Amino acid sequence: MTRRINLALQGGGAHGAFTWGVLDRLLDEDDIEIAGISGASAGALNGAALKSGWLMDGREGARANLDWLWRQMGAIDSPLFPHWMGLAQMSHSVGNSLPYLWAESMERMISPYVSGPFYVNPLRRVAERFDYDRVCAHDGPRLFVGATNVRSGKIRVFQGDDISTDALLASACLPTLFRAVEIDGEAYWDGGYTGNPALFPLFAPDLPGDIVIVNINPLERTEIPRTPQDIRNRINEISFNSSLLRELRAIAFVQRLLDEGRMRQGEMKRLNLHMIADDALMNELSVATKLVPIPDVIARLKTAGREAAQAFLDTHGDDLGQRGSVDPGSIYG
Repeated sequence: MTRRINLALQGGGAHGAFTWGVLDRLLDEDDIEIAGISGASAGALNGAALKSGWLMDGREGARANLDWLWRQMGAIDSPLFPHWMGLAQMSHSVGNSLPYLWAESMERMISPYVSGPFYVNPLRRVAERFDYDRVCAHDGPRLFVGATNVRSGKIRVFQGDDISTDALLASACLPTLFRAVEIDGEAYWDGGYTGNPALFPLFAPDLPGDIVIVNINPLERTEIPRTPQDIRNRINEISFNSSLLRELRAIAFVQRLLDEGRMRQGEMKRLNLHMIADDALMNELSVATKLVPIPDVIARLKTAGREAAQAFLDTHGDDLGQRGSVDPGSIYG
């Protein structure tokens, strides 16, 4: 029996390679059909790569297109660190390096607008190469790309023919690094600020009730951040997770009304929520490797994503299409 699911893909810079690994493993399951994808930032890029590849050559096409995307992001067979070094050690080595610390200090003092006419968004060369006839197609998984309107602070969800190079760049536009992306006279920043990712597009009646959230940003941290870098990173994580937690709170409220019979069945959609994550690993990583794509780190994150997806399938694969495997109230509470 086919298990139809929706994917909700978080952003997280180069740590989105974890999601690459998750998707790579899910594509091994012939009985799992991906019906809808909502993504922000790196999640939007992963979603666009998966959909366009899927329409080109099914599961193998999706896998090949994701591989292509991450090769563009730095996933090459040229290790910079010894094989014995752990992923967390690699990440913190980058974060403590003088070039990174210098670049980080410059980022806080220099606006991306100071380069004048010489400015080029470094992601444009990748986003321009997507096959938008397939990305925007009505066939295959429905794709939703979130971005944040700079002036209003509201989310805009691009879908269908509205998805473009600029829409993907807007979804991945960190304002301290990139200039706002203008679309139809409005300026947009990273979609993670208002939906990381947005879940509500996946509530459509024609989409399945199962939503699998691939979580990159840790929802909780055991240690209080004390260094300036760690403090800024945690502020960013809280900001990016807040919209997701608000949606989970609303879902939990509606599910409780349905369970208690205070809302008639059919008035609102019953959702089965699932989550694939490795918070223990993500807690150990430095923010530096979100911003600086390191081949070794990308490769290890892909492996970690495959392992997390395998653990989810082993434990909760049979729940798909039947029941949720996470209680939304336990996440936001």
